[in-house]
Amino acid sequence: MTIPVRAIASANGLAAVKLAYEMLVNGRDTLNAVVEGLTVIEDDESDLTVGYGGLPNEDGFVELDAAVMHGPSHRAGAVAGVTRTPHVTRLARLVMQETRHALLVGAGADEFARVQGFPEQSLLSETARKIWLYWKQTRSDRDDWLAPPIEQLDPAVVRFFKLDQQSDSRSPMYGRSEADVAKINENRPTGTVHCSAINSQGEMSCATSTSGLAFKIPGRVGDSPLVGAGLYVDNEVGCCGSTGRGEENVRNCSSHAAVELMRSGLSPAEAGRAVLERVVAHLKERWLLNDDGRPNFGLKLYLMNHRGEYAGVSLWGPTDFAVADEQGARLAPCEFLFEK
Repeated sequence: MTIPVRAIASANGLAAVKLAYEMLVNGRDTLNAVVEGLTVIEDDESDLTVGYGGLPNEDGFVELDAAVMHGPSHRAGAVAGVTRTPHVTRLARLVMQETRHALLVGAGADEFARVQGFPEQSLLSETARKIWLYWKQTRSDRDDWLAPPIEQLDPAVVRFFKLDQQSDSRSPMYGRSEADVAKINENRPTGTVHCSAINSQGEMSCATSTSGLAFKIPGRVGDSPLVGAGLYVDNEVGCCGSTGRGEENVRNCSSHAAVELMRSGLSPAEAGRAVLERVVAHLKERWLLNDDGRPNFGLKLYLMNHRGEYAGVSLWGPTDFAVADEQGARLAPCEFLFEK
Protein backbone atom coordinates (compact mmCIF):
# COMPACT_ATOMS: atom_id res chain seq x y z
CA MET A 1 0.00 0.00 0.00
CA THR A 2 1.33 3.42 -0.99
CA ILE A 3 1.16 5.98 1.82
CA PRO A 4 0.73 9.57 0.60
CA VAL A 5 3.21 12.05 2.04
CA ARG A 6 1.06 14.68 3.71
CA ALA A 7 0.91 17.38 6.38
CA ILE A 8 -2.23 18.93 7.84
CA ALA A 9 -2.65 21.86 10.22
CA SER A 10 -4.98 24.45 11.61
CA ALA A 11 -5.81 27.20 9.10
CA ASN A 12 -3.09 29.50 10.47
CA GLY A 13 -0.56 26.76 9.72
CA LEU A 14 -0.54 27.06 5.93
CA ALA A 15 3.13 28.08 5.91
CA ALA A 16 3.84 25.27 8.39
CA VAL A 17 2.41 22.50 6.20
CA LYS A 18 4.21 23.87 3.15
CA LEU A 19 7.59 23.61 4.87
CA ALA A 20 6.76 20.32 6.58
CA TYR A 21 5.80 18.70 3.28
CA GLU A 22 8.99 19.91 1.59
CA MET A 23 11.02 18.40 4.43
CA LEU A 24 9.11 15.12 4.25
CA VAL A 25 9.69 14.60 0.54
CA ASN A 26 13.39 15.26 1.18
CA GLY A 27 13.50 12.41 3.67
CA ARG A 28 13.40 14.35 6.93
CA ASP A 29 11.88 12.80 10.05
CA THR A 30 8.20 13.55 10.56
CA LEU A 31 8.75 15.11 13.99
CA ASN A 32 11.42 17.48 12.73
CA ALA A 33 9.12 18.43 9.85
CA VAL A 34 6.20 19.45 12.04
CA VAL A 35 8.45 21.19 14.59
CA GLU A 36 10.20 23.31 11.97
CA GLY A 37 6.88 24.06 10.33
CA LEU A 38 5.45 25.41 13.58
CA THR A 39 8.62 27.39 14.27
CA VAL A 40 7.76 29.46 11.19
CA ILE A 41 4.44 30.38 12.80
CA GLU A 42 6.04 31.04 16.20
CA ASP A 43 8.31 33.59 14.51
CA ASP A 44 5.42 35.31 12.72
CA GLU A 45 4.64 38.46 14.71
CA SER A 46 1.34 38.90 12.87
CA ASP A 47 -0.02 35.64 14.33
CA LEU A 48 -1.42 36.68 17.71
CA THR A 49 -1.93 33.13 18.96
CA VAL A 50 1.59 31.65 19.26
CA GLY A 51 5.23 32.50 19.83
CA TYR A 52 6.47 36.08 19.59
CA GLY A 53 3.40 38.28 19.30
CA GLY A 54 1.09 35.88 21.14
CA LEU A 55 -1.46 37.57 23.37
CA PRO A 56 -0.54 37.84 27.07
CA ASN A 57 -2.25 36.83 30.28
CA GLU A 58 -4.34 39.29 32.31
CA ASP A 59 -1.18 40.80 33.83
CA GLY A 60 0.39 41.50 30.43
CA PHE A 61 2.91 38.62 30.38
CA VAL A 62 3.03 36.09 27.52
CA GLU A 63 3.01 32.44 28.64
CA LEU A 64 3.59 29.84 25.93
CA ASP A 65 2.74 26.12 25.84
CA ALA A 66 3.67 23.39 23.37
CA ALA A 67 3.78 19.63 22.93
CA VAL A 68 5.19 17.16 20.43
CA MET A 69 4.61 13.45 19.90
CA HIS A 70 6.67 11.11 17.72
CA GLY A 71 4.69 8.21 16.30
CA PRO A 72 7.47 5.67 15.61
CA SER A 73 8.83 5.86 19.17
CA HIS A 74 5.55 6.80 20.87
CA ARG A 75 7.48 9.37 22.87
CA ALA A 76 6.24 12.84 23.77
CA GLY A 77 7.56 16.06 25.28
CA ALA A 78 5.86 19.25 26.38
CA VAL A 79 6.36 22.61 28.10
CA ALA A 80 3.92 25.06 29.67
CA GLY A 81 4.13 28.60 31.01
CA VAL A 82 7.31 29.47 29.07
CA THR A 83 8.08 33.21 29.23
CA ARG A 84 11.53 33.71 27.67
CA THR A 85 11.61 32.07 24.23
CA PRO A 86 9.10 31.89 21.37
CA HIS A 87 10.42 28.54 20.12
CA VAL A 88 8.50 26.34 22.52
CA THR A 89 7.90 23.57 19.98
CA ARG A 90 11.64 23.04 19.64
CA LEU A 91 11.88 23.19 23.44
CA ALA A 92 9.19 20.51 23.81
CA ARG A 93 11.14 18.30 21.37
CA LEU A 94 14.21 18.63 23.60
CA VAL A 95 12.16 17.61 26.64
CA MET A 96 11.28 14.45 24.72
CA GLN A 97 14.80 13.82 23.43
CA GLU A 98 17.03 14.83 26.34
CA THR A 99 15.07 14.14 29.53
CA ARG A 100 13.18 11.28 31.10
CA HIS A 101 10.18 13.56 31.60
CA ALA A 102 7.15 14.37 29.48
CA LEU A 103 6.26 17.89 30.72
CA LEU A 104 8.20 20.83 32.19
CA VAL A 105 6.37 23.95 33.40
CA GLY A 106 6.95 27.54 34.47
CA ALA A 107 10.31 28.48 35.93
CA GLY A 108 11.61 24.96 35.36
CA ALA A 109 10.78 25.13 31.65
CA ASP A 110 12.41 28.58 31.38
CA GLU A 111 15.55 27.29 33.08
CA PHE A 112 15.61 24.26 30.79
CA ALA A 113 15.47 26.64 27.81
CA ARG A 114 18.36 28.66 29.26
CA VAL A 115 20.66 25.68 29.77
CA GLN A 116 19.77 24.44 26.28
CA GLY A 117 21.09 27.72 24.87
CA PHE A 118 17.83 29.35 23.80
CA PRO A 119 18.35 33.15 23.66
CA GLU A 120 16.14 35.00 26.13
CA GLN A 121 13.82 37.64 24.71
CA SER A 122 10.64 39.52 25.49
CA LEU A 123 7.65 37.78 23.92
CA LEU A 124 5.28 40.76 24.04
CA SER A 125 5.08 42.48 20.66
CA GLU A 126 3.93 46.10 20.41
CA THR A 127 0.67 45.08 18.73
CA ALA A 128 -0.09 42.48 21.40
CA ARG A 129 0.70 45.03 24.11
CA LYS A 130 -1.75 47.56 22.63
CA ILE A 131 -4.50 44.93 22.33
CA TRP A 132 -3.95 43.81 25.93
CA LEU A 133 -3.94 47.42 27.18
CA TYR A 134 -7.25 48.20 25.48
CA TRP A 135 -8.77 45.04 26.97
CA LYS A 136 -7.54 46.20 30.38
CA GLN A 137 -8.98 49.70 29.85
CA THR A 138 -12.41 48.35 28.95
CA ARG A 139 -12.82 45.27 31.12
CA SER A 140 -14.68 47.01 33.97
CA ASP A 141 -16.60 50.21 34.79
CA ARG A 142 -15.56 49.90 38.44
CA ASP A 143 -11.86 50.72 38.16
CA ASP A 144 -9.78 53.77 37.30
CA TRP A 145 -8.98 52.91 33.68
CA LEU A 146 -10.46 55.00 30.84
CA ALA A 147 -10.57 53.84 27.23
CA PRO A 148 -9.16 56.35 24.73
CA PRO A 149 -11.27 57.78 21.87
CA ILE A 150 -11.37 55.52 18.85
CA GLU A 151 -9.33 57.89 16.66
CA GLN A 152 -6.42 57.46 19.07
CA LEU A 153 -6.44 53.68 18.83
CA ASP A 154 -3.97 51.69 16.77
CA PRO A 155 -5.80 50.30 13.70
CA ALA A 156 -4.77 46.80 14.79
CA VAL A 157 -6.76 47.25 18.01
CA VAL A 158 -9.84 48.44 16.11
CA ARG A 159 -9.63 45.43 13.76
CA PHE A 160 -8.96 42.94 16.52
CA PHE A 161 -11.95 43.94 18.65
CA LYS A 162 -14.15 44.67 15.59
CA LEU A 163 -15.00 48.08 17.01
CA ASP A 164 -17.69 50.21 15.43
CA GLN A 165 -15.95 53.25 14.03
CA GLN A 166 -19.30 55.05 13.91
CA SER A 167 -19.53 55.03 17.71
CA ASP A 168 -19.25 58.31 19.56
CA SER A 169 -15.49 58.66 19.69
CA ARG A 170 -15.78 62.00 21.53
CA SER A 171 -16.74 60.26 24.74
CA PRO A 172 -13.86 59.56 27.13
CA MET A 173 -15.80 56.44 28.13
CA TYR A 174 -15.70 55.01 24.60
CA GLY A 175 -15.48 51.26 24.85
CA ARG A 176 -17.42 51.11 28.12
CA SER A 177 -20.90 50.73 26.64
CA GLU A 178 -22.49 47.31 27.09
CA ALA A 179 -22.36 46.72 23.34
CA ASP A 180 -18.66 47.55 23.01
CA VAL A 181 -17.67 45.58 26.09
CA ALA A 182 -19.67 42.62 24.75
CA LYS A 183 -17.70 42.79 21.49
CA ILE A 184 -14.44 42.79 23.40
CA ASN A 185 -15.45 39.84 25.56
CA GLU A 186 -16.75 37.87 22.56
CA ASN A 187 -13.48 38.29 20.68
CA ARG A 188 -11.24 36.64 23.28
CA PRO A 189 -9.28 34.23 21.12
CA THR A 190 -8.15 30.76 22.08
CA GLY A 191 -5.85 30.56 19.10
CA THR A 192 -3.35 27.77 18.65
CA VAL A 193 -1.45 26.17 15.78
CA HIS A 194 -1.32 22.40 15.28
CA CYS A 195 0.48 20.36 12.63
CA SER A 196 0.51 16.61 11.88
CA ALA A 197 2.47 14.74 9.23
CA ILE A 198 2.88 11.30 7.66
CA ASN A 199 5.68 10.08 5.40
CA SER A 200 5.77 7.37 2.74
CA GLN A 201 6.72 4.74 5.36
CA GLY A 202 3.59 5.54 7.35
CA GLU A 203 5.50 7.23 10.16
CA MET A 204 3.48 9.95 11.86
CA SER A 205 4.21 12.84 14.24
CA CYS A 206 2.37 15.88 15.50
CA ALA A 207 3.02 19.13 17.36
CA THR A 208 0.97 21.93 18.90
CA SER A 209 2.00 25.43 19.99
CA THR A 210 -0.01 28.19 21.68
CA SER A 211 -0.02 31.35 23.76
CA GLY A 212 -3.25 30.08 25.27
CA LEU A 213 -6.48 31.85 26.04
CA ALA A 214 -5.97 35.59 25.64
CA PHE A 215 -5.88 37.51 28.94
CA LYS A 216 -6.04 34.26 30.93
CA ILE A 217 -5.44 33.97 34.66
CA PRO A 218 -1.65 33.70 35.08
CA GLY A 219 -0.62 30.07 35.24
CA ARG A 220 -3.61 28.79 33.29
CA VAL A 221 -2.72 25.80 31.10
CA GLY A 222 -5.09 24.52 28.44
CA ASP A 223 -5.03 21.38 26.38
CA SER A 224 -2.15 22.13 24.00
CA PRO A 225 0.73 20.75 26.13
CA LEU A 226 -1.31 17.83 27.47
CA VAL A 227 -0.78 14.59 25.57
CA GLY A 228 -4.14 12.95 24.91
CA ALA A 229 -6.03 16.24 25.08
CA GLY A 230 -4.41 18.72 22.68
CA LEU A 231 -2.70 16.07 20.56
CA TYR A 232 -2.09 12.33 20.36
CA VAL A 233 -0.60 9.85 17.91
CA ASP A 234 -0.55 6.07 17.75
CA ASN A 235 1.53 5.16 14.73
CA GLU A 236 -0.51 2.01 14.04
CA VAL A 237 -3.79 3.95 14.02
CA GLY A 238 -3.54 7.69 13.42
CA CYS A 239 -3.21 11.07 15.05
CA CYS A 240 -5.33 13.99 16.17
CA GLY A 241 -4.70 17.55 17.27
CA SER A 242 -6.93 20.39 18.28
CA THR A 243 -7.46 24.13 18.55
CA GLY A 244 -10.16 26.01 20.41
CA ARG A 245 -11.47 25.93 23.97
CA GLY A 246 -8.84 23.82 25.68
CA GLU A 247 -10.76 23.09 28.85
CA GLU A 248 -13.31 21.02 26.93
CA ASN A 249 -10.54 18.98 25.29
CA VAL A 250 -9.01 18.36 28.70
CA ARG A 251 -12.34 17.22 30.15
CA ASN A 252 -12.96 14.86 27.23
CA CYS A 253 -9.40 13.73 26.35
CA SER A 254 -10.46 14.59 22.82
CA SER A 255 -7.38 13.70 20.81
CA HIS A 256 -6.88 10.32 22.48
CA ALA A 257 -10.60 9.59 22.13
CA ALA A 258 -10.50 10.39 18.42
CA VAL A 259 -7.55 8.06 17.79
CA GLU A 260 -9.29 5.26 19.68
CA LEU A 261 -12.41 5.75 17.57
CA MET A 262 -10.27 5.46 14.45
CA ARG A 263 -8.84 2.26 15.93
CA SER A 264 -12.40 0.91 16.10
CA GLY A 265 -12.82 1.50 12.37
CA LEU A 266 -14.21 5.04 12.07
CA SER A 267 -12.84 7.33 9.39
CA PRO A 268 -11.05 10.52 10.50
CA ALA A 269 -14.16 12.60 9.76
CA GLU A 270 -16.45 10.18 11.59
CA ALA A 271 -14.14 10.06 14.60
CA GLY A 272 -13.86 13.83 14.77
CA ARG A 273 -17.60 14.32 14.57
CA ALA A 274 -18.22 11.67 17.24
CA VAL A 275 -15.80 13.35 19.66
CA LEU A 276 -17.30 16.80 19.15
CA GLU A 277 -20.79 15.38 19.66
CA ARG A 278 -19.49 13.88 22.92
CA VAL A 279 -18.12 17.28 23.97
CA VAL A 280 -21.50 18.91 23.35
CA ALA A 281 -23.36 16.16 25.20
CA HIS A 282 -21.16 16.71 28.27
CA LEU A 283 -21.83 20.45 28.48
CA LYS A 284 -23.72 21.17 31.69
CA GLU A 285 -22.65 24.73 32.58
CA ARG A 286 -25.10 27.37 31.40
CA TRP A 287 -22.28 29.84 30.78
CA LEU A 288 -20.89 27.55 28.06
CA LEU A 289 -24.14 27.62 26.08
CA ASN A 290 -25.91 30.09 23.83
CA ASP A 291 -29.57 30.87 24.40
CA ASP A 292 -30.43 28.12 21.90
CA GLY A 293 -28.52 25.53 23.94
CA ARG A 294 -25.62 25.22 21.51
CA PRO A 295 -21.99 25.80 22.62
CA ASN A 296 -20.81 29.41 22.71
CA PHE A 297 -17.18 28.49 21.97
CA GLY A 298 -15.17 27.06 19.11
CA LEU A 299 -13.36 23.72 18.90
CA LYS A 300 -11.67 22.06 15.93
CA LEU A 301 -10.04 18.67 15.46
CA TYR A 302 -7.45 17.78 12.80
CA LEU A 303 -7.31 14.04 12.18
CA MET A 304 -5.28 11.66 10.02
CA ASN A 305 -5.17 7.86 10.00
CA HIS A 306 -2.27 5.54 9.26
CA ARG A 307 -3.30 5.36 5.59
CA GLY A 308 -2.97 9.13 5.20
CA GLU A 309 -6.72 9.79 5.07
CA TYR A 310 -7.51 13.03 6.83
CA ALA A 311 -10.21 15.47 7.92
CA GLY A 312 -10.78 18.72 9.75
CA VAL A 313 -13.90 18.77 11.93
CA SER A 314 -15.22 21.85 13.71
CA LEU A 315 -18.02 22.66 16.12
CA TRP A 316 -18.85 25.70 13.99
CA GLY A 317 -18.57 26.28 10.27
CA PRO A 318 -17.97 27.02 7.55
CA THR A 319 -14.27 27.14 8.31
CA ASP A 320 -11.00 25.78 6.93
CA PHE A 321 -7.85 23.87 7.80
CA ALA A 322 -4.50 23.56 6.00
CA VAL A 323 -3.25 20.65 3.89
CA ALA A 324 -0.05 20.05 1.93
CA ASP A 325 0.66 17.07 -0.32
CA GLU A 326 1.52 16.41 -3.96
CA GLN A 327 -1.31 18.79 -4.92
CA GLY A 328 0.39 21.67 -3.09
CA ALA A 329 -0.33 23.63 0.08
CA ARG A 330 -3.90 24.84 0.39
CA LEU A 331 -6.88 25.44 2.65
CA ALA A 332 -9.61 22.81 2.69
CA PRO A 333 -13.09 23.00 4.25
CA CYS A 334 -13.76 21.48 7.65
CA GLU A 335 -16.81 19.41 8.33
CA PHE A 336 -18.84 20.99 11.10
CA LEU A 337 -21.68 20.37 13.54
CA PHE A 338 -23.29 23.82 13.65
CA GLU A 339 -23.51 26.58 11.06
CA LYS A 340 -22.63 30.11 12.10
